Amino acid sequence: MPGFELFGDAERNEVNDVLNSGVLMRYGFDGMRQGHWKAKTLEQAIQSRFEVNHAQLLSSGTAAVSLALASAGVGAGDEVIMPSFTFVASFEAILMLGAIPVVVDIDDTLTLDIDSVKAAISPKTKAIMAVHMCGSMADLDALKHISDTHNLFLIEDACQAIGGTYKGKALGTIGDLGCFSFDFVKTVTCGEGGVMITNNEQFYTHSDQFSDHGHDHQGSDRGAETHPVLGYNFRISELNAAVGVAQFKRLDEFLAIQKNHYTIIRTELSKLKGVTFRTVPEGGEESYAFLNFFLDDLETARKVSTAFKANGIDVCFHYFDNNWHYIRKWDHLKEQKSLFPLSQEIKNGLSYLKAKTFEKSDHYIGRNISCLIKLSWTESEVKQRAQTMASIIREATL
Repeated sequence: MPGFELFGDAERNEVNDVLNSGVLMRYGFDGMRQGHWKAKTLEQAIQSRFEVNHAQLLSSGTAAVSLALASAGVGAGDEVIMPSFTFVASFEAILMLGAIPVVVDIDDTLTLDIDSVKAAISPKTKAIMAVHMCGSMADLDALKHISDTHNLFLIEDACQAIGGTYKGKALGTIGDLGCFSFDFVKTVTCGEGGVMITNNEQFYTHSDQFSDHGHDHQGSDRGAETHPVLGYNFRISELNAAVGVAQFKRLDEFLAIQKNHYTIIRTELSKLKGVTFRTVPEGGEESYAFLNFFLDDLETARKVSTAFKANGIDVCFHYFDNNWHYIRKWDHLKEQKSLFPLSQEIKNGLSYLKAKTFEKSDHYIGRNISCLIKLSWTESEVKQRAQTMASIIREATL
């Protein structure tokens, strides 16, 4: 991760196919295409790889999460349970539909804490959003049981976890709907892009229409299509999809590199006292896009994070002080800083954030360092990196 590090002729050839045809839009212009349908090709590859009935390719991972919620009918006044550790897109997608994000604690998986999810369920709860942050997952059996018991939708945001599995099933395929991101820094990139997957035909039909201004996509004359529902524009371009076609074919290659690099670093760090690793639920396997470990306390984690940066150990993140991924710095959400007036229902629904604290999340995020695993490193570079990291941690924990 990220796939752009290994761009080559395959990606260029797919893009040139699109440029040679002159058709950059994923719909219509059948006669000009010379048989090239990059978005459709990528959707079919995704369906085959993940053994799902439907895939809707979109302009971003954020669009995929928004579409998943909308396709399931989540909207005004509904509550969606989500974790305190995620990207801001999670609550953005919820708010866009007029729903209310209910933020709950995480545990040592760095994903949803099951007891906190149970405690947050109310008569307004419509869905649980499980975010597989940094390549790994929550206890999905427990979340599936909760969602089934309370008749809730389970949405899997696997935007950072493509290639991860849980009890033999691909992440993203266990809930009612799953989402992946193909943005510039993901394991598979389209430059910008995302996909929503599902086995529910009605949800797929909703997504197909909603993502393209409500078009029904029936027949071969786009201008004659009807609009069964209101929709918006979340379409991906053929140029972006073309990059993804080439990249997706390389997924196993990328995953193998990630796992090898991850294993080298983890093996070295596992020798150290005071270093523990995130919990991966039984039956789960990470995508190995990130290596996440815990230190003894917040002060030590900050010290190590600072020393990493000073010694050239890049792409390692201490999310406790991060503006984008942890609720501690989400002041724009807590203070409801919107460019347009929010409904009173949303204002009231978000008011809990003014007083709510997240001690359990602080305990884990404060001690966590998350290191992205790059594809372009050589094995010798990874070994040197692992040794440098270990040396810095030793010195910081003396």
